[in-house]
Order: sequence, then structure tokens, then C-alpha cells
Amino acid sequence: MSHQSRMAPNYKPLPVKIATAEDCWVIDVEGKRYYDALAGYSSLNFGHRHPGLIQAAKDQMDRVTLVSRAFDFELLEPFADKLAKLCDMDMILPMNTGAEAVETAIKAARKWGHEVKGIPANEALIIVAEDNFHGRTSTIVSFSSDDVARDNFGPFSGGFLAVPYGDIDAIEKAITENADRLAAVLLEPIQGESGVVIPPAEYLPAVRRLTEENNVLFILDEIQSGLGRTGYTFAWERVGAKPDLMTLGKALGGGIYPVSACVGKAEVMGLMTPGTHGSTFGGNPIACALGMAVCDLLETGEYQARARELGEHFQSRLDAMVREGLLLDKRGAGMWAGIDIDPDRATGRAVCELLMDKGVLAKDTHGSTVRFAPPLSTNKEDLDWMLDQLEAVLQEIK
Repeated sequence: MSHQSRMAPNYKPLPVKIATAEDCWVIDVEGKRYYDALAGYSSLNFGHRHPGLIQAAKDQMDRVTLVSRAFDFELLEPFADKLAKLCDMDMILPMNTGAEAVETAIKAARKWGHEVKGIPANEALIIVAEDNFHGRTSTIVSFSSDDVARDNFGPFSGGFLAVPYGDIDAIEKAITENADRLAAVLLEPIQGESGVVIPPAEYLPAVRRLTEENNVLFILDEIQSGLGRTGYTFAWERVGAKPDLMTLGKALGGGIYPVSACVGKAEVMGLMTPGTHGSTFGGNPIACALGMAVCDLLETGEYQARARELGEHFQSRLDAMVREGLLLDKRGAGMWAGIDIDPDRATGRAVCELLMDKGVLAKDTHGSTVRFAPPLSTNKEDLDWMLDQLEAVLQEIK
């Protein structure tokens, strides 16, 4: 049996085997160099092997790596303090993966709905958006509208109502009609997996107002959009719609280690008492050391400013490609973009393969869309080189 056949085929990666990496660049087993324009779906916001983050992990590995949450240790409260302050929230509950952070938010919201709002047992409802992506657990795929993610994984969990994303009238109707048993509204401030879909500027503030008026929690999934990606610490800051709970992951571990958290108001997070929820590795010493180092990098505002400034240039060059007829459309914020290829010319996968040949790694989604999320540590020269390769590929398929 070959090595390849031992892997469950749940991914179809590009045919490149990466051996080493530094900052925005990776090198394959044959020595070819590539610009990483995906950055681990925003996990590598600070680049591959950021020296400060690597050092934080190494230093902690020399001290203690795991105690489980059965015992306390020196970094847990300092990490909670730093992350809560960065988020301007009261409490954190650390987990490992983004999906676990979302599961935590769902459980916390339901608990609040039953114990504080007074929703009858097992009747709490959570409103979500169509075309969402919050992870791949059995509960989360229950409210996915992606057939590939759902098919043959039932029976599905109930308690979710999906409405069109970005449609204020639809969500207002859903909130007001279900207010009595509605615990929360869970949204991505920008839908990542769907192709970097950005709602109208007034959408999130309207949802924030509606949830307050109807005594409903507002939860934002900032796992891909947060921690500097859009030019702000959190994407909700672009429109001023602060949530009650936030889920974080990906870049929180600096691209070194899975670190996630559900962060929010004490009146909600304080309900997660001993025995109600937990994780052996959630908030472990290495995770805390890395999470604190990531908070330190973001506290200066340097990466957010960089994502705004470089992002303007990035978005303007993509806009020019739309004007020139090389792209059907593009959406973007800061250093994050989704581009739409004319499906009559090529699939998104084909474009990614052509880019790979030119030394750029990116990822397709939903057929004819390609996503870009370069490390925020990139310089303008390297970013322009990547965009030049994209332009060359689009000219080839024109």
C-alpha cells in the first residue's frame, strides 16, 4: 500500500510538497520557491515562522507543555487578561480549533437562553446565514448550505434557522418572529469560504440593533476575518457593530499551533461552570504563550495599519483587473480578496494550478472563485510580484 493511499481523501491539495518556509515564502521538496498567497486561511497573518512567535513556543516548551485544565499554571490568567483586553471583552474560554470555538459559542448562547432569558428547555433557536462556514463538526454542518459538507452526514441537529446573508429585511423578520425562543444570531462579519463576501455596510449595525431590541445575543465568527486581516483588529470594527460573543482561532496560534477561544460578556461566559464544557488541550501552556505573543504583536497596531495600507494597493490592482475584463468581479477588505474567474475561460482550480506553475500558491472555492489572503508581513515588492503572476495567468486564459 502506497503512502498516499493511507490518507483519507478528504482534501485535494495542489500537487506541491512543501519542505520549508519563511515569512511569505515556502520551498518545496525539489527546491522550488513559492509565494504563499493563502497564509493558511489567515492562520499565518504574521508570516511563516515569525521569530518572536517561534521563540515564545520554544521558551515555553523548555518549561511545561501541558498540565490539562485539572491544574492551574502561571500563564493561563495572563493570557486570558491579554486576550480579553485586546477584544474589549470580559471573559475568554480557550479551546483548540475554530470549530471548537464555534461549538463553545453555540453552547454558551443556548445556556444563556435557557437560564437567563427563560427559553423553555430544548427550544433555543439560533439564526445563522445561508452560505456560512463555521467549521465541519456534525452540529455545524447541520446548518451549512453546502451540500458537499452535509450529504450523508445526517441526522442533523435542530435549533438553527438560516436566512440570506446581507439581507436586513430577512433577518429582521426572522428575529422578530422568533424573538421569544431566540438565543442568538451567529454570523461571519465577512463570509470567507463563500468567496470573501462582504455585506452592505449597514447590515451588521442593523443586526446589532435588532438583537439588542429583542434580548438576543449577537455572535460574530472572527476566526478568518479577525486579528488584523481586514486592516482592523476585528472585521466588525470596520462598521462599528460590537458583538456579545466572538469566536477566534487561526492566527491566534500564529500558524504554529492550534489555538482558539470564545470571548465575550461575563453574563454569558460566566455560565460555563465546572463540568459544563472543557478541553484537555484548550488553554494549554504552549497555546497561552503563543496567544500572548500574538496579542503583543497586535497591540502595537502595526499589522492592522500594514493591512490597511498594503490592502488599498492590493484591492486597487485587483479592481484594475476587473476593469480590464480579466476578472468578472472581485470582493475584498484589507489583505483579503475573492476573485471571480469567467467560468467559460477556466475553473478556479485551473487558475490555481497555473499560478502554482508561476510560483504562487492560492486556493479556489465554489468552482470559479479564487481566494487570496497573503501574510500581513509581506512587503509591497513581493505582493506586486504575486499580482503580476496573477495578471499573467489571467491574460493567458483570456
